Amino acid sequence: MKLYTLDQTQDFPISVAEAWEFFSAPANLDSITPPDVAFHLTGDHSGPMYESRILTYRITIAPLVTVNWVTEIKAIDEGRSFVDEQRSGPYAFWHHRHTFEAIPGGVRMNDLIHYAVPVGLLGGLTHPLIVRPKLERIFNYRRAELARRFGTLG
Repeated sequence: MKLYTLDQTQDFPISVAEAWEFFSAPANLDSITPPDVAFHLTGDHSGPMYESRILTYRITIAPLVTVNWVTEIKAIDEGRSFVDEQRSGPYAFWHHRHTFEAIPGGVRMNDLIHYAVPVGLLGGLTHPLIVRPKLERIFNYRRAELARRFGTLG
C-alpha cells in the first residue's frame, strides 16, 4: 500500500481557543466542504469531542456515487491537536492530524493527512488523475471558506 501526504498550513487572526472551538465541532465540517461532495453527518454529533468518538458521514465521491465514511477521533491534546482516522470509507488508509499553534496576531492551523487509495494498481493509477486533484480541490475550497470566515494573517 502506497501512502500519500497532503500538508496544508493556514494562519488566522483568531485565538487558539476560537480555532479549537470551531474545528473540534463535527457539525462545522459541512460549512467548509464543497457542495458537490454532499457531505452529510449521520447520527448524533452534538456535544464535545473526545477520544474514541466515532463520527459517521455520507459523502459523494463521484456523480451518483455516495459512500458511508466512519472516522474515529484519536490522540486529543486539548487546544493543540487531534487526529481523525478512518475506520471505513473511501480510502484504504486515512490519518488526519489537526494542529493549532499560537503565533503573533493569531493561530497557525496545520492539516497533515496521510492516506492511501484502495484497489491496488488501479487505485495507484487513479491517484494522480482523480483522487489527488479532488482532495486538493476539497482542501482549497476549505482554505477559501476558512479565510472568508476568519480572515487571514499577513
